[in-house]
Amino acid sequence: MTRASTKPAALARAPLLEALSPSEHVVAVELRPPRASLGRSAGMDAWIDTYHAVRMLARRGTYVFLTDSAVGTEEEDNLRHLVANLGRDVPRTQIVPFLTAKHSLDYCLNYADRAVEAGFPSLVVLGGDTSVGVPRCVEHAWELRQHIQARQPALALGGWANPHRDAARQVDFLLAPRNTADFALTQVVSHHHLESVEAFLRAAGDRLQVPLLYGVFYYRSANPRTLEALSRFLPVPVDALRREFAEGASPVDVCARTVRALFDRGIRHVYLSNLPLGGAHTTLQEILKKAGV
Repeated sequence: MTRASTKPAALARAPLLEALSPSEHVVAVELRPPRASLGRSAGMDAWIDTYHAVRMLARRGTYVFLTDSAVGTEEEDNLRHLVANLGRDVPRTQIVPFLTAKHSLDYCLNYADRAVEAGFPSLVVLGGDTSVGVPRCVEHAWELRQHIQARQPALALGGWANPHRDAARQVDFLLAPRNTADFALTQVVSHHHLESVEAFLRAAGDRLQVPLLYGVFYYRSANPRTLEALSRFLPVPVDALRREFAEGASPVDVCARTVRALFDRGIRHVYLSNLPLGGAHTTLQEILKKAGV
């Protein structure tokens, strides 16, 4: 049984949860807000690019996840900027902010209140990287989701899973009643990681009713320095990627191969991370066309 069955009737109609059905495909996009350390002028330009990307994607029916302090880097308050600058013509139902536990508990609970007041029906609640940045206000993300659930029970809350770790243990985390997740995102995977993906699918079997969106990273090049930096935060198949790019594959080709491989294994929902802000919608369409979606 999923947590959705115990929540208000409004939750069952949350558009994202309706879209994450076994009969549909969802291809969402994850974007990062500008870093808080940017100067005023650079920060303003970066936010303008972010607004354009979010507006274009959301208006065309794409779900957009907007991160919070990704990989320990302090980012601007994504919710405050969204509410102040997107305008009422952009559907809030298509935008899903991230909230990590790397803030005070009061901030996190107030954030959930603000999300509801602004009309955002879904929220992804994660712990955040413990190796960098400020400490978490709670040890585990499920604890923060429980606090938010008690305060804002109508919010559809998202969690996290990592197919690169012990598959049975990851599935058990998702099945635990205390997990309080109505849906979940996974760590990014690749067509070079299919053994881990298939092990996770076997462990989940028919037991797991929480819908999942599998992460797919858009690698823009095989630059060794970039891949090495990314490897500190996510599993990067460095050698395989370098071979692909050396053989003439484009970033769109590489990303599309992962999307196609996941769909071929019965996975129905993915989110694409690291798309360029300028032309994010166009790049998305090129990937889907190449993947045959």
